[in-house]
Amino acid sequence: MTTGVAVAATPASASVETPDLDPAFALHRGGKIEIRSTVPVRDADDLSLAYTPGVARVCTAIADQPALADDYTWVSNVVAVVSDGTAVLGLGDIGPSAAMPVMEGKALLFKEFAGVDAVPLCLDCTDVDGLVETVVRLAPSFGGINLEDISAPRCFEIESRLRDLLDIPVFHDDQHGTAIVALAALKNAARLTGRELGDLRAVVAGAGASGVAVTRILLEAGIGDIAVSDSKGMIYEGREGLNPVKQALARDTNRSKHTGSTEEALEGADLFLGLSGSTVSEQAIASMSPDGIVFALSNPTPEVHPDVAAKHVKVVATGRSDFPNQINNVLAFPGVFRGALDVRATAITENMKVAAANALAGVVGDDLTATYIIPSPFDERVAPAVTAAVAAQARADGVARV
Repeated sequence: MTTGVAVAATPASASVETPDLDPAFALHRGGKIEIRSTVPVRDADDLSLAYTPGVARVCTAIADQPALADDYTWVSNVVAVVSDGTAVLGLGDIGPSAAMPVMEGKALLFKEFAGVDAVPLCLDCTDVDGLVETVVRLAPSFGGINLEDISAPRCFEIESRLRDLLDIPVFHDDQHGTAIVALAALKNAARLTGRELGDLRAVVAGAGASGVAVTRILLEAGIGDIAVSDSKGMIYEGREGLNPVKQALARDTNRSKHTGSTEEALEGADLFLGLSGSTVSEQAIASMSPDGIVFALSNPTPEVHPDVAAKHVKVVATGRSDFPNQINNVLAFPGVFRGALDVRATAITENMKVAAANALAGVVGDDLTATYIIPSPFDERVAPAVTAAVAAQARADGVARV
């Protein structure tokens, strides 16, 4: 199975003259994906069926019954991976051209892990109205839309508007992929420490796309209490200068009414979830409750070093592949879209996301340990389990068309 390649920031001058000496450049030469035909064109008869005149019969049938496009084109198995390059990995706003290697990588992972065809579309447009209009106009060519690396808070409005306008799944992976995998890992971490989600008090550092989505899915799953911080401290009702997204967080979270810093809120907390790129002191981690849980997910530098956190808490997870318990979106998005496409879902519901998390947590089963709360992306049980759970929940939620 082909693997993705980690992308990390390097000095602009590094390997400029001989980039192919770097194995990452050598792998990327010519791109990482291609389009292949699925039918032979060996002679005039093949040509007459694949193209004119045979193709005209199929086109006419689809014009009469548009739903036939799902059966007689590739649409029902293809996802658009859409980005404007404004929030790429840890690199920030690098623009659409520089974002393309990441979007190609995403398309590669869709195919490798779930057999989903995906087309990377890097748009030279950062205006919300323009981006939404562009995707709506492109949508008839796809069975789903995967939004990627679009900066907050624009990403929230873009996804919301597209969900309202389109009758195919729209999924912002930076939000919901992270949320699904984090919930799955947390379910197992809580089980390992003999607790339910409802027993936990959580502190989330970061109110960007991932932080908001993780908070929302944990609320949906029944977390006991959860509070969120941004660069100015804890988010609470009555704090001045909150945008609409943070105002909603203030309304729905922080029952403990913390108003100070992240580190102050961590005293006695059961869970720290870092999605901010900031740092948290060892002293603050040590002040957490016995059997604490730390998910320090910022890349490439976690909010607290895993080895430091492990001295004080029961379970540690990161976003990195070189430590145990990697919270990796590739555990979620291929199976989520595979399941949604298989039943031709009109949307990806909150219940479908929770079902994906439950299935992912279940893969670990009785092998659960402090260093194994989430399966490897290369565990061949992952995508089928998520696919089946998402498809079943789509039917239960009434959004499946087959």
